[in-house]
Amino acid sequence: MSQKKDPKDTCVLVTGGAGFIGSHTVVELLQDGYQVVIVDDLSNASEKVVDRIDQIVGEEAAQNLTFYKADVNDREAMEAIFDQNDIDRVIHFAGFKAVGESVSKPIEYYSNNLGNTLTLVDVMRNHGCKDIIFSSSATVYGAPDSLPLTEESPKKPATNPYGWTKWMIEQILTDLHTADPEWNVVLLRYFNPIGAHPSGLMGEDPKGIPNNLLPYVAQVAIGKRECVHVFGNDYNTPDGTGVRDYIHVCDLGTGHAAALKWMNGRTGVEIFNLGTGKGTSVLQIIEAFGKACGKKIPYQIDPRRPGDVDANYADCSKAKREMGWEAKYTIDDMCRDSWNWQSKNPNGFED
Repeated sequence: MSQKKDPKDTCVLVTGGAGFIGSHTVVELLQDGYQVVIVDDLSNASEKVVDRIDQIVGEEAAQNLTFYKADVNDREAMEAIFDQNDIDRVIHFAGFKAVGESVSKPIEYYSNNLGNTLTLVDVMRNHGCKDIIFSSSATVYGAPDSLPLTEESPKKPATNPYGWTKWMIEQILTDLHTADPEWNVVLLRYFNPIGAHPSGLMGEDPKGIPNNLLPYVAQVAIGKRECVHVFGNDYNTPDGTGVRDYIHVCDLGTGHAAALKWMNGRTGVEIFNLGTGKGTSVLQIIEAFGKACGKKIPYQIDPRRPGDVDANYADCSKAKREMGWEAKYTIDDMCRDSWNWQSKNPNGFED
């Protein structure tokens, strides 16, 4: 059974903690009084994130943060980090995450995402640490039979290697608990994270062409790109464009903090959906972002992309019932915070 501890006596290792969702989660944990260790190889993040986290949480809380530039696949580095820090729990974000890229680079995706998880849990086991929260995804549900999706909805074959890595890691962690019931595993399946920290100090900073809708819309709004490409307007939805459950990244951060509190002193495997429970279409997002930045966002309709489903949104009542967590931010809030970040940091974390 995992030991019950106060946040101030709990050290949480956050892999990929300099990334978009990881960094916003680290802010929540530090504000809740946890000691936090970030491990990130910075392959898809900037070291400046650590300074921004310090600015947001203030000097006192920032003293509880330690940062290591290391690859979670590097067993020697991970062993050393566990030797140097008395780690109680792990939140595992580190991994490659671009759906399209995963299709063209399956070997890289499987070897990195599965490899770093296997290294991580083995090192955890060697150090008697058996509490892990995994950053999973609604992609494991595939094309839904019915909506909203609940935690009981069946997992479907994934449509791309990125999705398969999430699917398989959930299975690996579940099998770990079957083999050793002392493991304490929480699988958080998120829907579509957008937004940015309200301070404007942190947000999504994709390298190259953004894979996700909102950073793309933001780059059009700021004049970096000509127009938003809307893939298909003949879906079975109110305006014909795809409908998704968008969640503010700060709500995701509080979701991880709630999961940490909930798992404290338990064992088992538990799954929670993190979303708003509401679907928003691509055109509604473009309109809301236009309102946030005060100008019309140009867009063009392109053919559908293979593998995209009509609509996808969550039932998050389990997270509310069990963990006392629910999303608080609206679509307008998400677009406002995203525009605030983009307009203050047109080149992301680059100067």
